[in-house]
Parts: sequence; structure tokens; C-alpha cells
Amino acid sequence: MPATLSHQVSGPPSADAPAVVLLGSLGSDRSMWDAQVRDLARDHMVIAVDHRGHGNSDVIPGPCTIADLSGDVLALLDTLGVGHVHVVGLSLGGAVAQWLAVHEPTRVRSAALLCTAARFGEPSGWADRAAAVREGGTAAVADAVVARWITPGRAEEDPSLVAGLRRMILATSAEGYAAACDALSVWDGRADLGRITCPTLVVAGDEDPSTPPEVLRELAEGIPGAEFVTLSPAAHVPTVEMPERVSGVLRAHLTSAGPA
Repeated sequence: MPATLSHQVSGPPSADAPAVVLLGSLGSDRSMWDAQVRDLARDHMVIAVDHRGHGNSDVIPGPCTIADLSGDVLALLDTLGVGHVHVVGLSLGGAVAQWLAVHEPTRVRSAALLCTAARFGEPSGWADRAAAVREGGTAAVADAVVARWITPGRAEEDPSLVAGLRRMILATSAEGYAAACDALSVWDGRADLGRITCPTLVVAGDEDPSTPPEVLRELAEGIPGAEFVTLSPAAHVPTVEMPERVSGVLRAHLTSAGPA
């Protein structure tokens, strides 16, 4: 059974404007997209989503897969009566966006893949992180995660941003976080990249230690016709580090992709 996802719908209804769904990173809630929602909702129906076990969405115990997370999103879109969407995903959300573009090509008008990968390293690292969080809660990883989300320079000059991001991670269900780690441990979309035929934007952060630019470039090279952009200075979550730049890049992509 799909999880019931907490979400926010902003902007004109889908009958009057193209729909955009925003899918966030592991350990985040939909507030990581606040700046982009404010910008894009001027002329798009924007659906910002909390993954299962994140934010206020349902927590479903036990491992899940990227296909499961994608099924949650499809069930939400069906509930909202939204047929076709532009998908925008960051990190974990980028894996979900890839799955949707591959397996639901008639529903996905375009894809924007930010700071993500077709495969996130070795499974053992994710198994270890899931075990640590199941034992010690998200506090066991919060500081290390925040250090990857924004650049050291930005962290030094904006301690309030660091504190807010840390609170976001601490508020994430331990089981929800661990289950998403389980999903990432078995995710490998490399063989399917050539099946993504919608207009696709791939965005890297130049100082991202989690998914560095070379990983994103490989992703872009595997997707026919994909556009590749590097943001600087940016780490793993540029939506909060350089929100105006991210909004501008997404707006240009959506305009280029068009409504059809």
C-alpha cells in the first residue's frame, strides 16, 4: 500500500497551469523548497512533497525501495487529479524523479535532477547508516549530514541556517530515515538512463561531497539530450544555499521544456 504523503499545493490549479512536483533529499522536509515554491507558484501548480517517513508523511516500518517511494508520489498525484507533471528531485528525490521518468514517461513532461545519482556508492555504507539511525536516531548523523548540505564558508557565515537544517534532520523519523537509506542501498538506475526521453536538466554543486560534479556529469551523459549545469559555490542542497540561482535555473528549464 502506498504511504499517505504530507504535501503543499501552491499556485494556480493544474487546469490553468503546468504542474511541478518537488521531491526532496534524505532527512529533509518540503520546507527545503520554500524559495522555489514562492517563485514557481506564480505561474505553475507546485506540489511540494514529504517522502514517507519524512516531515508529516506516514511512517511505514521496514525497508522500502525507490519504486515504493515513486508509487507514493503517483498515488498522491492520482488523489489530486494531476495527470502530467514536471518532476524536480534532489538527491533521494532525484532517484525518485529518475524512476518516474523511466517508468511513467507519458506522465512526466520533464525532469530536473539536482545533486543526485543513478547509484549512490556501495550498499554497505547505507546499511551502516540505517543501522546507526535505527539505534541512535537521526541525532547520530545530523551533524555529518548538515556538513555535506552546505559549503563550509556558508556554514561559518550563517549559523542560523546550520541550526535550522539540523532541526529538520532531527525532526525526521528514525525509521523513515533508515528505510530511505535501505532504498538508496539497492538503487541502481544506470542501465535505464537511456530510457529517459523527456527534456532533462542535471544540476551539480561544485563543492558537493556527496554527489560531486563528475557523478552528475555521468548522469547527464547517460540521458539523451540532457542539459548539465554546475552551481558555485554550492554543496549538496543548493535550494537553501543559493535559492535564487536554483529558482532561476529551474524556471529556465521549465520554460524550455514547455507545456507539452
